[in-house]
Amino acid sequence: MVFCCELKKVVDDTYDIEIGHSLEEKLVDDLKHGLTGKKRFAVITDSIVEGLYGRDIYEKIVAAGFSAELFVIPEGEKSKTRQMKEFLEDSMLEKGFRRDCAVIAVGGGVVTDLAGFVAGTFGRGVPFVNYATTLLAAADASVGGKTAVDTPLATNLIGMFNQPAKVYLDIDTWKTLPKVQISSGLAETIKHGCLGDKELFEYLEKNVDKVFEGDVEACEYIAQHNCEVKYKVVMQDERESGLREVLNLGHTVGRAIETVSDYKLFHGEAVSIGLVAQARLGEKYGFISTEDRKRVEDLLDKAGLPVRIPDYIDREVLVRKLYTDKKVRDGKLRFVFEKGIGEVVQFGENNFAKEIAEDEIRDIIKDM
Repeated sequence: MVFCCELKKVVDDTYDIEIGHSLEEKLVDDLKHGLTGKKRFAVITDSIVEGLYGRDIYEKIVAAGFSAELFVIPEGEKSKTRQMKEFLEDSMLEKGFRRDCAVIAVGGGVVTDLAGFVAGTFGRGVPFVNYATTLLAAADASVGGKTAVDTPLATNLIGMFNQPAKVYLDIDTWKTLPKVQISSGLAETIKHGCLGDKELFEYLEKNVDKVFEGDVEACEYIAQHNCEVKYKVVMQDERESGLREVLNLGHTVGRAIETVSDYKLFHGEAVSIGLVAQARLGEKYGFISTEDRKRVEDLLDKAGLPVRIPDYIDREVLVRKLYTDKKVRDGKLRFVFEKGIGEVVQFGENNFAKEIAEDEIRDIIKDM
């Protein structure tokens, strides 16, 4: 005897991305008007952001009459682990949190990735909000619903798609970022220009220095264009069945080198090297001209990003690490390539990654 358990459904995960300045009060006001439908909040932040914005947001939520607790993790990529997720879950349970709560992530990409994953599994799923405090989070991690943790064997392969109730991109928080963090965020911004926004790329060629100076117009411009590139892709392919792989431009080598460096390199610094690797390999295939490849490298360099692999990285270890990339199929390496500047190469219907022989990328890596 066979029973059919029919569970067809349509889910509306639409949410707003608000770009602005000093958005703490706007967040609290939105909570008052039922943004998450909850009245108890787990505010998750890291050890740096706690003193800058995390505690202030937590206190504002409490002052508004809500029940809340503040949970602080050590800053840095090394906190994005199963063990830290378990720590947060146990800490929330010890404080009496159950399904009648929501999560507020205040921080950069590590915090939003980890908190979003916690929210997706805690009580089998509770709402969450991202309050991004870094350019990197604004450009990439806080938008799109990808949440995950890293393991010793691979990065971002243990996780889930979980869309937030809302995302706040507070440009004023960029003022407290060190230059290296601005550069890291610019790597993802340049990536977006390379794959889908030639106008953004050309704007950065002329104005990247203004971002470091905190120029309001420049910062608002890149925040808006980052969101436009990313959400246009995500709206068409939320769960990375094809098109969304283009957002992985530069990440095959980038994620591997980030791990092999033991996170001495920031995510954006590693992605920068990965962008150079794909551009150089793409040049050999004729996907990008020598002139445009040089423009990519020059812009990355102008943004204070590395374009060569550090000497302390073992090249063969790096090549082996490439196989932990989530685009690998049947044990074969696959790369996304930009087509000139502002487009990506499509290799067939809903196919945006090309299978690459190990020796081809090894040669590129050795030359870098």
